[in-house]
Amino acid sequence: MTSRATRQARVLALVEAGEVSSQAELAELLAQEGISVSQGTLSKDLLEVGAVRIRGSKGNLVYAAPGAPTADFAAAEAKLAKLCQEVLLGAHASTNLVVLRTPPGAAQYFASAIDRAEWPEIMGTIAGDDTVLLIAQAPDGGDDLAARFMEMGGSGRPVEQEGSTSA
Repeated sequence: MTSRATRQARVLALVEAGEVSSQAELAELLAQEGISVSQGTLSKDLLEVGAVRIRGSKGNLVYAAPGAPTADFAAAEAKLAKLCQEVLLGAHASTNLVVLRTPPGAAQYFASAIDRAEWPEIMGTIAGDDTVLLIAQAPDGGDDLAARFMEMGGSGRPVEQEGSTSA
């Protein structure tokens, strides 16, 4: 008989190791290790270990460990770049602050896409109706961020943060 802690550790290890798309698939992987578990227990285990559902590399929903990226970074960045092309009207910087202008009603959706891209150089976003305020990590990082957003707005494609051809 496997203890609850051991079983939950294996559940977490399995979702971290590969793209597990269903509880049935997870139960089968556990069974291959000699751990028999009911669907109800497995559901409770997933909840207790904090597993979340995210988009996998093939676009399907898979289980992920808590703190795992909420989406494929490349896909999130590509979506952000396309969104920049669609809604970014302007970007203005001052030291570590960047103000991004959007059409009315688009700022919160735009800020959410920025958050999902999880750029390490952005401390956070605040969105109003037609304005997003970005706070850069670097004390003088605003100009680079504004330029990067404007370049994505023009091309609709992600821009490298370091060594970019636009820098």
